[in-house]
Amino acid sequence: MAYALFNDDKQIGPGLPSEPEVWKHALDDGLISDIPVADEAGGQVLPARYHVKEIKLEECCAPDPAWELPSEIS
Repeated sequence: MAYALFNDDKQIGPGLPSEPEVWKHALDDGLISDIPVADEAGGQVLPARYHVKEIKLEECCAPDPAWELPSEIS
């Protein structure tokens, strides 16, 4: 299995072996501006509409080259 970063239901990052690698790659590539941190309930506080999910290797695809980081994340 692999993991990838998604914006809503659109994959915006490559499939990688673990969630921490997905977040590091997204940070290194400028897709996110900060690594998510745990909130009081123990969950993650993610930028709006962003999430990491497990994908099957055959689902792994290249990110959409037309996708751009929003100028503001609320």
